[in-house]
Amino acid sequence: MGEVATSEGLQWATARGMGALAEKMGIEFTEFGIDRSVATMPVEGNTQPVGLLHGGAYVVLGESLGSMSANLHAGPGRLAVGVDINATHTRSATSGIVTGVCTPLHLGRSMTVHEIVVTDERGRRCSTIRITNMIKDVPQER
Repeated sequence: MGEVATSEGLQWATARGMGALAEKMGIEFTEFGIDRSVATMPVEGNTQPVGLLHGGAYVVLGESLGSMSANLHAGPGRLAVGVDINATHTRSATSGIVTGVCTPLHLGRSMTVHEIVVTDERGRRCSTIRITNMIKDVPQER
């Protein structure tokens, strides 16, 4: 698809929608393009019982960024679907918002790999997520 400007990418992401889970968790895209996408998520409402941001919440933020970025890269008539995701949590956020920055490691015709670095409000890395998406043609309706 080539380079897509951030404003065009944000328009595309807004029109497509993020899905019910991402919306429920308060995820908001602030920058969206082929080479870099950024989103924020509040800690409040996404914690585990001891008050730390839930590890699964980091992964939802990472998958939302990585899958949407892969779909933007895939282009019209193509669909990116996640086939692998992993996360390493290195710090715990307890308040405020976290920010995920998604950058591509590989953008191919049939596969993408993205790394998402999630930081707290002080800029400290809390989680590193890597997602692999397979790109295929949108299935024909029967």
